Amino acid sequence: LQQEQPSVDIQLGVEAAPVADGVYEVCVTATVTTKIEEKTVFLVEAKQAGIFEIRNLPQEQLGQIMGIACPQIVYPYLRGNVADLIQRGGFPPVHLSEINFQAMYEQQQADTAGSLPQ
Repeated sequence: LQQEQPSVDIQLGVEAAPVADGVYEVCVTATVTTKIEEKTVFLVEAKQAGIFEIRNLPQEQLGQIMGIACPQIVYPYLRGNVADLIQRGGFPPVHLSEINFQAMYEQQQADTAGSLPQ
């Protein structure tokens, strides 16, 4: 019933874990928090995962595949599910923007390298 424009905060995360030899689960998480002033209008947390078989790849490339290529495959499904869930709840649509997972991965690597003791 409020006429003010809500603020929308979107947080994304990527996790990867081994399931079996050469098989990995990659999960992309989105948390969408919408507020008017200090009141939360709605909060959606959604996870979309995929199971990937990755074999005959050098160990140093494994992180890039699971941090960039796999999330790029999973993310469109997460975007659709979040948009559908919010709209079915009767709220104005919130569409997650396209994500550059390579830039996100490189930033995480830089943050990790910067926090390591010298």
